[in-house]
Amino acid sequence: MSFRYFTREEFDCQETGENEMKDEFIHALDALRHECGFSFQITSGYRSPNHSIEAKKSKPGTHAQGIAADIAVADGNQRYLIVKNAMAMAFSGIGIHKNFIHVDTRQSVPVLWEY
Repeated sequence: MSFRYFTREEFDCQETGENEMKDEFIHALDALRHECGFSFQITSGYRSPNHSIEAKKSKPGTHAQGIAADIAVADGNQRYLIVKNAMAMAFSGIGIHKNFIHVDTRQSVPVLWEY
């Protein structure tokens, strides 16, 4: 399956090389990238349940489910555009950090947080 702006390899687990990203999520991220109008650098995509961050959790999170990504941001304008558009689209989990924005498509109640 092909995507407009991304390759599947961009989402490989940084510790294990595994990749179980859901195609639907990458397509949603493609649409978000299109709306924002600037390139996205994925700093964290799929994380194996054995990844050091996931292994510390009581149950694997959205990265380990293949429905999350962290997107690097260069400034407040990029941060704003990603959050604004993600909220208007299919993303139900949005985390705001100085250096990145986390987006996911969790099935629970929508959440917004800061790191």
